[in-house]
Amino acid sequence: MSFKDYFSTGSPDYAAFRPSYPPALFDWLTSLCSKRERAWDCATGNGQAALELARQFSRVIATDASAQQIKAAKSFPGVEYRIAQAETSGLENDSVDLITVAQAAHWFELERFYAEARRVLHPGGIIALWGYGRLILPGPMDQALARFYVHTIGAYWPPERALVDEGYRSLAFPFREIRAPEFSIEVSWNLPRLMAYLATWSAVKRYIAAVGTDPLPALETELASLWCTGRAASEHCAADEELALAWPLFLRVGRC
Repeated sequence: MSFKDYFSTGSPDYAAFRPSYPPALFDWLTSLCSKRERAWDCATGNGQAALELARQFSRVIATDASAQQIKAAKSFPGVEYRIAQAETSGLENDSVDLITVAQAAHWFELERFYAEARRVLHPGGIIALWGYGRLILPGPMDQALARFYVHTIGAYWPPERALVDEGYRSLAFPFREIRAPEFSIEVSWNLPRLMAYLATWSAVKRYIAAVGTDPLPALETELASLWCTGRAASEHCAADEELALAWPLFLRVGRC
């Protein structure tokens, strides 16, 4: 079975510039598990979630269909990386306590993946799908980013992005669902760091391939003029100053 690979060509950038998930998320997920022996991080990408899981579980199997993503992932004690598709993991029956899927479930053949999840989970095991949409910028900068997201590159997002934008609310989820607390990714970034992250967006890459120009410099110029909005005129501020940024997470969590 083939898979839609929008990410292999940018694997080092994903590893370097994508934000990390909050430790409190993994603390909560672990608290739901009766055992902490083995977790499966499916579609691990560069291994961000897998590394956090390894602090909680004796062993973590981290799989991804992209060999390039696995190559870019960080090694860590207790984490075993494997190249495998979500629907055919190669894991043993009844062998994991927790399955996590971070920012990836919208790419799966869900019926086949859910069948695989039920096969490999212990009875009563936990499955957690989560993701994050467009980050929220302070003040009028958020309007500029929203225009860029919808109008400039909106046509270049894959159709599956709609599931992210609506927070997986319409996603089929045939498990005993558990209501999740609110979590968010919070970072302090300067403008160059933000632009490096935006360059990893698949829609930006597809825009460049189709149009032949990079849409980010114009956005960077607009954001730079707004970066210090709200500061007193006497206060020094530059694009290299860090600001607090956030992405609210959405989750679908259930018990097998």
